[in-house]
Amino acid sequence: MSELVEVRDVSKIYNPGENEVRALDHVSLSIGENEFVAIIGQSGSGKSTLMNMLGCLDIPSSGTYMLHGQDVSNMTDDEQSDVRNKEIGFIFQGFNLISGLTALENVELPLIYRGIGHKERMELSQSALEKVGLGQRMTHKPSEMSGGQQQRVAIARAIAQAPPIILADEPTGNLDSASSREIMGILKELHHEGRTVILITHDNTIAAQAPRIVKIMDGHIVSDTENSEADA
Repeated sequence: MSELVEVRDVSKIYNPGENEVRALDHVSLSIGENEFVAIIGQSGSGKSTLMNMLGCLDIPSSGTYMLHGQDVSNMTDDEQSDVRNKEIGFIFQGFNLISGLTALENVELPLIYRGIGHKERMELSQSALEKVGLGQRMTHKPSEMSGGQQQRVAIARAIAQAPPIILADEPTGNLDSASSREIMGILKELHHEGRTVILITHDNTIAAQAPRIVKIMDGHIVSDTENSEADA
């Protein structure tokens, strides 16, 4: 298995000097292609900072981050944006859907920014919505959908252009248990299809469904274990 993500001795320091905060403190982590990894930690553990680093939303204060063989540690905002567009599909706890757009239009929107033509956009968006079981809800707006359905629209948006990495930040955090099971089922299916799934969570029950669990505390990785109990 080749390494897709390679974080080497990465630190992220806020307010350097007397009152500095080390959100990440000499963290190293490798994630291979087609892995399903849960990164678990409580509020303030550094997991959100690590997620921002992995998602090319931030750069480290020191250390290197290689993604698909590219060093993204010192990229400009525009360069990071290009990498995000090609490599990463994001799923957030808050869905981040635009209320005035239909499910189809929400999925289509990032594809417009990527310069994909109308016909291909429609095909990719419709296919993604069908994949998450929303083929009959394409013309519905977020207000006409349950939380679980809105999160499935968000997943469709993330996978429409088949990025190699799915980065899911607390994707079940706003959902009831039945919807949470549905969303985890979709993430497992994406993993089976060959995607690398990185799941950020504070919930032990959610993390326990991943084949590999990385625990972060006070800016350090304190454990990195294979989970033979997972059915992913």
